[in-house]
Amino acid sequence: MSEPIALTKIMVYQEDKANKIRKAYIDGFNDPLFFGVHGGVKEFYGVEPDVQYPSTLDHIVAAAGG
Repeated sequence: MSEPIALTKIMVYQEDKANKIRKAYIDGFNDPLFFGVHGGVKEFYGVEPDVQYPSTLDHIVAAAGG
């Protein structure tokens, strides 16, 4: 089996558990990515966050569609 081409180091922190907000730091980038809820996702979880962020699924779809 071949060796991995690249490894990514990511640290994820639960910023606000009640509002489903997470902050991720990716090695090599200064600014964090924020993940949260909006639209139907916030309705599903029954939360009304002060700030709405894209969900993890939004980021996956954007990366795949890139």
